[in-house]
Amino acid sequence: MDFKDIIKQLADRIIKNKELVQTEEATKHSFVMPFIQALGYDVFNPMEVVPEFVADLGIKKGEKVDYAIVKDGQPMILIECKHWSSNLDPHNSQLFRYFHTTKAKFSILTNGFESRFYTDLEEANKMDEKPFFIFDLQDIKDNQIEELKKFHKNYFNTETIVSTASELKYLGLLKNLLHGELNNPSSDFVRHFAKQVYTGGILTQKVLDQFSSLTKKAFQIYINDIITERLKQALKTQETDEQQTTETKEPVADTEPKIVTTQDELDAYQIVRSILRKVVPVSQVTYRDSQSYFAVLFDDNNRKPICRMHFNASKKYIGLFDSEKSETKKEMKSLDDIFLYADELTATALSYIKAPAATA
Repeated sequence: MDFKDIIKQLADRIIKNKELVQTEEATKHSFVMPFIQALGYDVFNPMEVVPEFVADLGIKKGEKVDYAIVKDGQPMILIECKHWSSNLDPHNSQLFRYFHTTKAKFSILTNGFESRFYTDLEEANKMDEKPFFIFDLQDIKDNQIEELKKFHKNYFNTETIVSTASELKYLGLLKNLLHGELNNPSSDFVRHFAKQVYTGGILTQKVLDQFSSLTKKAFQIYINDIITERLKQALKTQETDEQQTTETKEPVADTEPKIVTTQDELDAYQIVRSILRKVVPVSQVTYRDSQSYFAVLFDDNNRKPICRMHFNASKKYIGLFDSEKSETKKEMKSLDDIFLYADELTATALSYIKAPAATA
């Protein structure tokens, strides 16, 4: 199982069990420790992970951080934990005090779901007030998984993380700033655009109020236009590919009079093609229908199954294939459930590109 699968599996388990976790201590054991394990560290080895790490604060002795990830006896990452339902905003001051008393370069404030990563970009040995990276198990994005992977034991490199921390921090801040301005434009933001297009003289407060709603609406229309144009281009490309495929190859199912290819099977086939079009030419994704199942194949080769649709009973199933070409059936409530298995379908299709040619 690769790192992305481990993190997504952890997220599913935590979201499912959160209501059973009533205390901060339970959050540590049920949510935070598995997260540290997912990063490749042995939580039961005090040479790697130290619970209740002592971080003396001047004359105040015995202050403890919930966890410290250590290497060669020195802390690399300090971790402070809160209950999963806690808002993390008021809690970074405690971690801020601990940071400068140790040699740790990074610190994490987490409630098990959201983890905020800090370092000392603005002043050496003094933790920044704002995190440079936020990872939320309830809102996972693939690009963020790649950033989180840098904290994995096998890939951890202080210089590499620090070199990208500044970019991550300011990209996040700019993204939040743009989000705020586009949803509730500030007067300075509105004035910047209004004075470039308004030709009626002085920008009075009444004019600015009018341009506030116009600016917000203009950005919404602009963003919608971009999305619409991209969808049009994607559909146009798909239609062209489908037309080329239809012209060059007839479905095998049409030659078997006892087999009836249903609309649901064809719709499922198109969903699979739309998922795979980003990684393989859609002309290589074909199908063969049979009396027992509807097969989606790579290169029209029975020895290269991508998946199978079992739609002949009251319940619908999709059959997925592992590296040994063993099939596992997954029940579907609707055809949209096929999108849940996009990663598995992509991995199977890519395996046939890398594998030696097989005979149909």
